[in-house]
Formats: sequence, structure tokens, C-alpha cells
Amino acid sequence: MPGTKSSSPVVTLAVMFSGDVNEGLLAQWYVVADAGDLAADPLAATVLGRSFVLWRDRDGAPTAATDRCPHREAPLSNGRVDQGCIVCPYHGWTFGADGACELIPSAGPSAPIPPAARLDTVAVRQQYGVIWLCPGEPAGEPPLIVEDADPTYHRWTAGMETWSASSTRMTDNFCDVAHFPYVHAGTIGADTDPVVDTVDIEELGDGFVGYRYSVDVLDEHGERIGQDMSTAFHLPFTVRSNTRYTSGPRSGQDRVLLLCTTPVDDNTSLFTFIVWRNHDRDVPADEVLAFDRAIGAEDKLMLETIPGALPLATGNDGTVSVKADRLSVRWRQGLRSLVQSAATPPAPLPADSPA
Repeated sequence: MPGTKSSSPVVTLAVMFSGDVNEGLLAQWYVVADAGDLAADPLAATVLGRSFVLWRDRDGAPTAATDRCPHREAPLSNGRVDQGCIVCPYHGWTFGADGACELIPSAGPSAPIPPAARLDTVAVRQQYGVIWLCPGEPAGEPPLIVEDADPTYHRWTAGMETWSASSTRMTDNFCDVAHFPYVHAGTIGADTDPVVDTVDIEELGDGFVGYRYSVDVLDEHGERIGQDMSTAFHLPFTVRSNTRYTSGPRSGQDRVLLLCTTPVDDNTSLFTFIVWRNHDRDVPADEVLAFDRAIGAEDKLMLETIPGALPLATGNDGTVSVKADRLSVRWRQGLRSLVQSAATPPAPLPADSPA
């Protein structure tokens, strides 16, 4: 009936966070640090409302565990690393990379160590110049970017930022091009046609779902150039943009942009991006990243004005979608499925039907 609110619940990250965090989200990989940020000292990270400590073991490999000493619950991230072990700042209890306690100073070197004196470790990977963490039992590996193994490509990492925005709103934004003429008028969006052509959503390989399109946009020099592109998401909160330049000085060359969003809590996210390209390898990193950072700053300025998580339902209890939102709708459907597949029982949701 027109004007009647649906009785189906609005699924947001706040709902996902109520009680125990949803296992479907815990089984995924999230970027928590630039590889260079994890050095001699331990590093704190929060993912899905859970606190973790990261450090490097004796071989320099990243290690992660819950940020809590089992003795008196002091945060281990305030401690130090000694020969690849994490040392608690409160009583000096020392834990190895496998989580086992190796030393309790107050008990003396020969005293038995209680079996419960160990950390809950979690899976961690150093890949693409960043540190990925999985808070639960991994359902797979971090997204595959095949260009990383291609010697003709060079890779740049942008470093971590904290945004006062929900990961759902950020990923929805990164799947969207209809905001370009408005949000990105100062960078790529000037004089961009606001009309978005109908696109076909398809599987683009390696777990990415998206669409292909061609566009003329401004480059970092203000020159209009042709690009054959694809934009695709990888659940839950990663978006990839592939570009083949079709005009201008880079015609025939390629670029990959990976946008990585990590939910800290309902209203806060970590963000970074990684760039691969097979041209201009000798350009300084800051110059390579400057234009994308400017684009990201425009997104951040907008998204931080919008409170709360994006509802995953649509209709009277959610948001309204049109044909330009097809990729976002597909991503929301995928995220709902990911959440519901691990939920008991799944909450009924209305179908998305963009005009």
C-alpha cells in the first residue's frame, strides 16, 4: 500500500554489530596498516569493534592477536617487542608469535606456565605493501591483483587514513560514478555528463563483480583523456578500478587502483588505496598519489557529513535506487547474503529493484 512502511528490518552495520559480530564479516580480510608502519614497536588496530595488537616476529613476519594480556587484561599494544615476542607493559609477561606465554617474570625462569596463559592469535598477511588481518576463521585469501606479479608494473601504497564515515557508505560511494560531476568538480568531474549509461553487471574474475565502460575525464594536468575502464567490488568492502588509456600521452597503457575500506565501528573506518601502473615508473610516489589523494579528500568531505551506516535494504525502510546505482545495489545484495549466510535465523529483506 503506498506510503506504508515495510515491516522488514533495516539491516545496517549497527545490526550486524549487535551482540556477537557476524561470522560472515569476521571471516573476511581487512587492511589495518601500511607495511612500513609495522616496524620495531607493536601497533594497535580495531576491526569490527574488536581490538588487536600487531607486531613482527623474529623473522620479521607480521603477527596479530587480541589486544589483551590474559593476566590482568592490559593492552599489549602499549608494550614492546623483544626478539620477536610481545611484552606486556603491566607485569612483563612475554608471548611468542604463536600466542604461547614464554616468560612470567614474577614466577621465575623455571616455574611452569599456566596453559591458559596464551593469546588468541588471528590470521595476518603482508601483501601488496599493506597488512591484512582476518578477525575470524578466514574464508579465503585477500583479493588477488594479478598485476602485482607482473614485472612491467610498479606499485605505490598511499598510507592509512581514518574517516568518520561508515564502511557501507564508503563502499557504496566507490561503486558510484553519478556523484562525479558534483563531488569531484575540482578534480575528475568537471564538465562530466551527469547522465549515466545503463551498464551490465558481470563477474570480472578473482571474486570481483562490476561493469565495463568508457569515459572521458580530466587527468592530473587538466587534460581530457579517453579511458576504457572497469569498476568492481570484492566483498565485503574492497573496490577495484582498472583503466586502459585510449588517448593522450599514456594511450595504450594501464593502471589499477584498489580502494580498501576497513570498518572500525559503525561510524569510523580505515581507508587506504594502492596503485599499480605500467608507465611513469620513475615519477616520485607523492606525485603519483597526489591526484588520487585529492579525489579521496573530496569523497571524505562529503561522506563525513552523512551519519550512520547505509541501510542494506531498499524501499520505504531504506534508500531509493535508480539505474545508475546498479553496481551499488548488487554489492548491497552480496553483503546482505554474506551476513545472512552466517546469521541464525536470517532476517527477511525486501528485494532491490532500481528503476
